[in-house]
Amino acid sequence: MRIAYLECFSGISGDMFLGALVDAGVPLALLQETVRALDVGAEITASKVDRNGIAATKVDVIVNGERDVPREEFWAAKHQAEGHAHEHGHSHEHTHGGRASHSHGHAHEHAPDGKAGHHHSHEHGHSHSHRGLKEIREIIQRAHIPEDAKKTALLAFELLGRAEAKIHNKDLESVHFHEVGAIDAIVDITCGAVAAHSLQVDQWVCSPLNVGSGVVHCAHGTLPVPAPATLELLREAPVYSGEVQKELVTPTGAALVRALVSRFGAMPPMQISGAGYGAGSRDCKGLANVLRITIGEAAASGLGAPQESVTVLEANLDDTTPQVIGHAIDRLLDAGALDVFATPVQMKKNRPGTVLTVLARNEDTQRMAELVFRETTTIGLRMRQEWRHTLAREHVQVATPWGDVRVKVARLGERDLNFAPEFEDCKRIAEQSGVPLKTVMQEAVRSYLDQHSPTATRGGAAVGRHHG
Repeated sequence: MRIAYLECFSGISGDMFLGALVDAGVPLALLQETVRALDVGAEITASKVDRNGIAATKVDVIVNGERDVPREEFWAAKHQAEGHAHEHGHSHEHTHGGRASHSHGHAHEHAPDGKAGHHHSHEHGHSHSHRGLKEIREIIQRAHIPEDAKKTALLAFELLGRAEAKIHNKDLESVHFHEVGAIDAIVDITCGAVAAHSLQVDQWVCSPLNVGSGVVHCAHGTLPVPAPATLELLREAPVYSGEVQKELVTPTGAALVRALVSRFGAMPPMQISGAGYGAGSRDCKGLANVLRITIGEAAASGLGAPQESVTVLEANLDDTTPQVIGHAIDRLLDAGALDVFATPVQMKKNRPGTVLTVLARNEDTQRMAELVFRETTTIGLRMRQEWRHTLAREHVQVATPWGDVRVKVARLGERDLNFAPEFEDCKRIAEQSGVPLKTVMQEAVRSYLDQHSPTATRGGAAVGRHHG
């Protein structure tokens, strides 16, 4: 299986994504052909730049001879222009997303991800160039690009549109989009979709995303990072805020992640075949402003079983009673923990203690951490991500003289490796019938073996007792 892994330690934006793909080997000519197919009056260029000592590829979308610049540069220029306008009596219209429409009338452009615009039209009249989802769908649908890339691009815009609609409490088709109308957004997302599919990747995986910190200036004034659309798009994704006082994840970058990525977590085991670095628009102190993509084949597993990324949470407990620990384990399992167990340890000052270990799905990490803090006396948690193999499992129902019992069977391919009667079924029957629990369990095993004798086969493989 071919995997692409995105490392968003410095966030992600549309141009960073394109730069990483080109740096990893996607031909720039493919992106240029895509821009021509969109027929929106833009072009695309790529150059090598340095970001804190890392050589990376910077991709720029050019409209009317000018390139996009970071959001803060746009707003500085805008404020300067407004001051100039007040001095000379001109009206300088601004946009909601960061693309300038420096006009003497009402020509607007709406940028997607906080990139400052480069379209300084001096139109007179009331020419409105902001676009809704319907217009963008039409542009992408009529472009001569692969169908799978069209679907991804349309999905990204749909996700971005739904985020905007929710923020403004509007219907999807009627919302006034601040984030999806600009030409560079259409180019970034569509070229990103075409380039991504050209890699023929089976699965996209993404690291936790560094969203940055501080504030961002947008149509609705000054707001905390991440911007509203970005925050909505990253719902349930693992994110964190570093020391850099800038917006690192843009709405366009978040939309591309949501349209492509199937799971988040640590880098999966793989045999690396390529990598690339896509540059952002500026250097950040102590942090290379780049997005890294790593491409490779999933590491072969002798087990032949699916791999899954999970989170392990651990807490050292030296002043919690056994009763409280037992209750905490029950609560965690009821809340959806994959497994919970307690290990006796000798702690500092020669005090006996317990290590409480919780195995959880990545998306449940925060909820499980809160439960541990609430139900135990710990004041700290350790968390790490690990990979696990699991055997395929199913339940087989067998008959005993006192009632039916489910038997859990674990398989590797077509081979039955392990089986065991379900304890709760056996316990219930033992309590109802007065038969010893061990007798019920032994009878369930005998009944299972009668149906699956050592000489029986499944798919040509011998099936027997649970010797694994």
